[in-house]
Amino acid sequence: MKVVIIGAGAYALGLSFMFHENKEKITIYSKVEEEIRKLKETRSNEAYLKNVKIYEDISLTTDLKEAVEGSDLIVLATSSKYIENMAEEIKPYYKNQSILIAAKGIEQNKLLFLDEIVKTILKTKKIAILSGPTFAIDLAKKQTVGLTVAVKNKETKLLVKKALENKYLRLRDTKDIKGVEICGAIKNVLAIASGILEGMDASNSTKAMFLTEALHDVRFLIKSLNGKKNTILSYAGFGDIILTCSSNNSRNFQLGVLIGKGKAKKEIEEYRNTNTVEGIYTLQALTKLLKREQVELPILHLIYDIIFKETPKEALLQFLIKKD
Repeated sequence: MKVVIIGAGAYALGLSFMFHENKEKITIYSKVEEEIRKLKETRSNEAYLKNVKIYEDISLTTDLKEAVEGSDLIVLATSSKYIENMAEEIKPYYKNQSILIAAKGIEQNKLLFLDEIVKTILKTKKIAILSGPTFAIDLAKKQTVGLTVAVKNKETKLLVKKALENKYLRLRDTKDIKGVEICGAIKNVLAIASGILEGMDASNSTKAMFLTEALHDVRFLIKSLNGKKNTILSYAGFGDIILTCSSNNSRNFQLGVLIGKGKAKKEIEEYRNTNTVEGIYTLQALTKLLKREQVELPILHLIYDIIFKETPKEALLQFLIKKD
């Protein structure tokens, strides 16, 4: 099976190790020539995957046509804000291959979830969403991990399972694409809030309280947007929220820590400018989406106000007590 991974960031590289374990033929694509040049020269990304070497038989290219043509599975592993452009660029070479979306988020302007964007552009139902509690380094070092794959097309489900499941990675499948995408998107927003509590030196008890309340809120949100509320109990839900909201490896969490510590605006802006913090983009899109759908989620509005309207971070503690 030929697998093409669109994107050459840490998570894209991490996934390549799982595909490689299953002896798939892998091509990693990036339009950034310097990125591919460095990967070819060093076979590594020391900034995010320290002491990990990319297998020599994994192809690296900046030629999208070469990458996509003849592939069986296309993995979209770029930042969510690039998904629309990448789908448009893939379109001329697309021959109804199965698509696996490994990004998380919501499009800013049209307020579409990622599967909706890809479905609209590529005119296909062969779409799966991959989500769950994994960091790229854990995939690369072949730690035991579990992921959720949300997919309705049977052919695509079987293909993804064949390509990814192995002795290190377990997949649980569901048809609830909307619920999985909601969990994958909002967990980055919640991680910022969790980081704020960490930066404020909140106790473990307080942080556990926040996570418990957050799970209830996400369950409500899934139901409100026509997903299946029990998806909150999946790897994509409970698993990913717990991991992202409690790990220093999360860039969203680290941004929250800076805010919680009361760091200067300049330092916070510098961090945002030098790191991909998906939670910021998602927070803006979700706020607009919920307004359009007339869904109230007070925790989301509070996080928005802390980040964009300079509401004191202490309001998060007050919110937990006054909630309901």
